[in-house]
Amino acid sequence: MKGLLVFAALLAAALGRESFVGNQVLRIFVADEAGVEKVKELEELQELQLDFWRGPGGQGVPIDVRVPFASLQAVKIFLESNSIRYSILIDDLQGLVDEEQTQMISHHFMPRSVETFNYASYHTLDEIYNFMDLLVAENPDLVSKIQIGSSYEGRPLYVLKFSTGGTKRPAIWIDTGIHSREWITQASGVWFAKKIVDSYGKDPSLTSILDNLDIFLEIVTNPDGFAFTHTTNRMWRKTRSINSGSACIGVDPNRNWDAGFGGAGASSSPCSETYRGPYANSEREVKAIVDFVKSHGNIKAFISIHSYTQLLLYPYGYTRTQAADYQELDNIAKAAVAALSSLYGTRYSYGSIITTIYQASGGTIDWTYNQGIKYSFSFELRDTGRYGFLLPANQIIPTAEETWLGLMTIMEYTRDHPY
Repeated sequence: MKGLLVFAALLAAALGRESFVGNQVLRIFVADEAGVEKVKELEELQELQLDFWRGPGGQGVPIDVRVPFASLQAVKIFLESNSIRYSILIDDLQGLVDEEQTQMISHHFMPRSVETFNYASYHTLDEIYNFMDLLVAENPDLVSKIQIGSSYEGRPLYVLKFSTGGTKRPAIWIDTGIHSREWITQASGVWFAKKIVDSYGKDPSLTSILDNLDIFLEIVTNPDGFAFTHTTNRMWRKTRSINSGSACIGVDPNRNWDAGFGGAGASSSPCSETYRGPYANSEREVKAIVDFVKSHGNIKAFISIHSYTQLLLYPYGYTRTQAADYQELDNIAKAAVAALSSLYGTRYSYGSIITTIYQASGGTIDWTYNQGIKYSFSFELRDTGRYGFLLPANQIIPTAEETWLGLMTIMEYTRDHPY
């Protein structure tokens, strides 16, 4: 094992990958609004190169931030001098990155079928696209692959369509991986695809869902960013588009939708992890979904899957005004969280985005809800911060299994409550 770790570290260095040696992830506890504002001051200091994994929200909500080794002393002095409490969540980020790479190397092989695909390992973009082709080839009567557009760098944007026939039937949309570093989401998306084909004709509830609705699943919603997390920077979140007048690359694709676009909860700085982009739908990855949703015209549920923090969220994020269907959405979320927790006891919280985590403008499900897709939800998968975006591969299948129960609750409700 030690030899594999050394090999993984040497391979990363040889390939020119971003190093996180000495980086720590701190959890910051703010007692009041003044503390929140102080942390926001830190966030504005771009020279510190801080990466907020869980950004400043309301008081009482912890803040998680990755701090490069060169900035550690300055950040800790700032927090201590302002009497802001913190703890170290991850002591050496590179150690976790190396372990992840070691696991991938040791389990790397090209499967010949969906049965021999390793669902308990993380995979590259090419491997996931190969899996999609195998799934379609083996299940041509149930699954097809459609291309809804191309990414900024020209990669195809593929969506799996699960259907028992008909055109533009009522449909459920699920996407994973819009933030590229959230690897547990793409891995869960792969597992969901296999689960759907395995369950049809065997599980009465899933069979009934597919006999009445189509399911669209976009496993790699941000392929440019995802490829970049494998080749260069494991912590990359955004798209890879070039920003005019700035050396900083990319836009946060979950701040780029035309729902309160440009408001509080997104950044106007191209160097920020929450940069909203020059205008709504500027990102090809976002625009492709917008165009698809509008042209389809009959999507009834839209579920966007992120990590981490173990939450199930519904609109709104950009305004404190309650969604018109607030009570119904809250009841669905409560039932979905109960179903999810029933398998392994994983504890989830639920609520509207703005009241549960923080204000965020230009978000996916706020736009879909405003388009009339009533059942609009967003999951934040495991964990609560011990590993953050580097969830060990041995948690992939348990995470996907429990999330599936939550998804089934939402899909069953969508089937049983047409509108």
